[in-house]
Amino acid sequence: MLEEESRGKSGAVLRRAAGALADLLVPPLCLSCHIPLASHHALCPSCWGKIDFIRPPLCDRLGLPMPFDVGGVMVSAAAVAAPPEYDRARAVARFDGPMRALVHDLKFRDRHDGVRLFGRWLLQAGAELLQDADLLVPVPLARTRLLGRRFNQSALLARELSRLTGIPADPFALRRNRRTLSQVGLSSEQRRKNVRGAFTVPASRSGRLDGAHVVLIDDVITTGATAGACALALKRAGAANVDVLVLALVADAAPLPA
Repeated sequence: MLEEESRGKSGAVLRRAAGALADLLVPPLCLSCHIPLASHHALCPSCWGKIDFIRPPLCDRLGLPMPFDVGGVMVSAAAVAAPPEYDRARAVARFDGPMRALVHDLKFRDRHDGVRLFGRWLLQAGAELLQDADLLVPVPLARTRLLGRRFNQSALLARELSRLTGIPADPFALRRNRRTLSQVGLSSEQRRKNVRGAFTVPASRSGRLDGAHVVLIDDVITTGATAGACALALKRAGAANVDVLVLALVADAAPLPA
């Protein structure tokens, strides 16, 4: 017993020493402005304060911030006018300021050092969605885009969230049938047409989705066109519910969520 305790203490000392050495080689920096910090995977107080976190009260369907709380489940006029294919959406923050830079660093600059922080944020923002979730499904990339980028940022987020929650993540539950145009610069209607019918569930995965409560993971919701197309494919394959959980929401584009 004393020998085991001694080994445990020795292991802890070695881990602390290794951590200190790692900090010397790769000092912890703010993920956004890169000033020195006391720990990795974090933001400095200044950058944290510039992120516009989305907090209740929210539209239950679109995850949009509501001006005041009237009690109970609230649905925005935008959700009533154009109900999305998915059931509920939640986002960590608005897509502006440091959050926009953090997402772009992850997506386009191979900056994966923020994934642990993003996972914690998603866990908090999506707590209500994750309570009954059976499966996490990342939005897939087209094969050519995946080869060019070498990773799928949504799959990285889903994997980290799975690690934190124990909910399984399946990066192969959805497949793109075809390469779509970049959504950047397209109108809401163009976005919907661009991704219409672009996603399917492979036959090998359909049984896993039967009656499942799925949480779709992505980096950003702009108009909701991609999330809606994915949700429709998942529901056609048997999913009972499809909620959407993302890092950022372009709130100005939300009136056209389909």
